[in-house]
Amino acid sequence: MALGRRKFLGSSVAAGAGAGLVAAGAPAAEAAAGSAAGRHGRERRYSFTVMGTTDLHGNALNWDYFTDKEYDDKDHNDVGLAKISTLVSQVRREKGARNTLLIDAGDTIQGTQLSYYYARVDPITAQHGPVHPMAKAMNAIGYDAAALGNHEFNYGIPVLRKFEEQCDFPLLGANALDARTERPAFRPYVMKRLRTPCGRDVRVAVLGLTNPGIAIWDKANVQGKMTFPGLEEQAAKWVPRLRSMGADVVIVSAHSGASGTSSWGDQLPYVENAAGLVAEQVPGIDAILVGHAHLEVPEYFVTNKETGKQVVLSEPAKWGQRLTLFDFEVVWSRGRWVVQSAGAKVLNSNTVPEDKRISGMLTKEHKKVVAYVNQVIGTNKTEMSSAEAPYKDVPIIDLINHIQAATVKEALAGTEYAELPVLSQAACFSRAAVIPGGEVTIRDVAGLYTFENTLEARLMTGAQLRAYLEFSANYFVQTAADAPVDPAKLTNADNIPDYNYDVVGGLSYEIDVAKAAGSRVAELMFDGKPLDDKAEFVLAVNNYRASGGGNFPGVAGAKQLWANSEEIRNTMITWVKEKGEIDPAEFAAVEWKLTRDGTPVF
Repeated sequence: MALGRRKFLGSSVAAGAGAGLVAAGAPAAEAAAGSAAGRHGRERRYSFTVMGTTDLHGNALNWDYFTDKEYDDKDHNDVGLAKISTLVSQVRREKGARNTLLIDAGDTIQGTQLSYYYARVDPITAQHGPVHPMAKAMNAIGYDAAALGNHEFNYGIPVLRKFEEQCDFPLLGANALDARTERPAFRPYVMKRLRTPCGRDVRVAVLGLTNPGIAIWDKANVQGKMTFPGLEEQAAKWVPRLRSMGADVVIVSAHSGASGTSSWGDQLPYVENAAGLVAEQVPGIDAILVGHAHLEVPEYFVTNKETGKQVVLSEPAKWGQRLTLFDFEVVWSRGRWVVQSAGAKVLNSNTVPEDKRISGMLTKEHKKVVAYVNQVIGTNKTEMSSAEAPYKDVPIIDLINHIQAATVKEALAGTEYAELPVLSQAACFSRAAVIPGGEVTIRDVAGLYTFENTLEARLMTGAQLRAYLEFSANYFVQTAADAPVDPAKLTNADNIPDYNYDVVGGLSYEIDVAKAAGSRVAELMFDGKPLDDKAEFVLAVNNYRASGGGNFPGVAGAKQLWANSEEIRNTMITWVKEKGEIDPAEFAAVEWKLTRDGTPVF
């Protein structure tokens, strides 16, 4: 069965909340938008604004479900759609609602316990199931379109399709193709009409592009169902079509960073962070709303190689912390509107209060999730923290490896691989994770494992594990043996995120940070003896890593011995429930450490 909705191809859709006629009695800003025509004689001008968000990741409210309190960070950012709604309302009042559009660049329905709850605990896919809180809020705010993010696929296509059905705006993905027909599985674009005082509509096309990495990261959900070709290739196909259909302005909403880099090596022939390449290589684009990289880039210009035209890009951080404003001025020339100027900036959501209309409509959902995450599931003998996990072997990461290894051992019992030693891979997903002493709740465990990863078992050799650890050790900055050590500067976290530094439980080893990358792993031992490169091991590993995420060597091509469809987070919650008590003395051990010329750093 084809997955796409073909009736949308080639359609032109009138704008909803963001477009319409300038009516009598309209706000002054609306009338002013077209008044330049009179001031400039016969020259007709029009100004409008396209607002953009990205990487909302289930943040509807300014609330942290892992700490069970209002969100805050060291920079005092705020998050959530309720904050964004206040900013959007301000911009609409200033510019005139009919002179604005609102779009998003993806990763909407994964990331918080709110989004998890309505995908797994009280799923929107159930018969007579609830409306997803993100759909409810975005509908109320009046989004015009949203691109698909890679995390939209984490819960499977049925959940995504139900979310799509619940949205009053289209989910766009020109490079998300039906595997059988090779036609778009989602709507590729939307054409919005902005009515001007002179009576000639400005036609604004929004083209949605998503990340090719979905084929790797969510292979289990999309293989054989959808394919995800490169952004540049599909933009080159669609932008000329949109221009031929009469688009005066073309905006790309791209769930893809602008750096031109990829995390998957040669596993895919496409670029992960391709937004800048799209601007550079594909003529006919006026602006790109950038997502995926979780960066704040208010305004960035790329010169198109073919036309020499400047294309404006903007990325408004993550989680609703910022709102991008693309400001356009168009002039009527030779029978069409032409962009004369385009710029961008971002607004900070910590400067405004939440929109009570949005927070109020989500009160019931919010209370349900708060009650869920605060369920007590066991006790813990000693508090464990991840604050030092990026550079020290700490018990809280050992807990992940202990549970994963135990789960895989049980799964392989009675098979031909039952006698092989089981090792486990884990990373620090949040430096703020804490499992307190005393009572342990769902949110305590969930805060340690913030992603929807599932567990696999892969067959690895000693040599492969050695290469795996050496690759992981690239995370550290080379630090001379006699240089002072600042933990904040010891890791390469600006370029390699914490979640791409893996430790392997079950082996003991040193990482010599005084040595150059590629020759850092030393004293690599298993069971008290030097690791045998030819020996076989089972590696308990999350599906992101097993699918090639982070481009770690060996694991993606290793034989899969077992896989589970349950999130690792749920496996951990179940383990704590069944165990009743967490005792770090049962699993905590210092198996790895940082050294310089053999001397421990700490």
